Amino acid sequence: MASLSLIVLGGEFSIHRLDAGKAIPCAVLQSDIFWIGKTDEELSLVCGSDVPVVGSRVDAGWSCLKVSGPLDLGLSGVLAGLAAALASAGISIFAVSTYDTDYILVKSRDLPRAVETLADSGYVFAVKPGNPAG
Repeated sequence: MASLSLIVLGGEFSIHRLDAGKAIPCAVLQSDIFWIGKTDEELSLVCGSDVPVVGSRVDAGWSCLKVSGPLDLGLSGVLAGLAAALASAGISIFAVSTYDTDYILVKSRDLPRAVETLADSGYVFAVKPGNPAG
């Protein structure tokens, strides 16, 4: 799996927790990148740290690594490989996925070490225009 290409997305992200019955804030739905997860116990949101989400528990200060896709849905071990490499360096992750690919969030303070760890593990970093990391 180490031959996969990764992109460091620009900006900082926050992870929010709201009660399950709360409405999804319009500002989240209008942002460029966001993820929503809902169960009978909670509503979780991941969005840019500049997006206001009132009344949530929030954990801010995350950076996002995107696996270049699209990936075949039958491909196994993508997240496992990334998670194992980062866990070996003591870096915790928050993973989210879309139909086309996977995303790994790491605390922004850990981003340089995460990039180094993944590069040392054989992952290649593509440079996203306007993004200094890569």
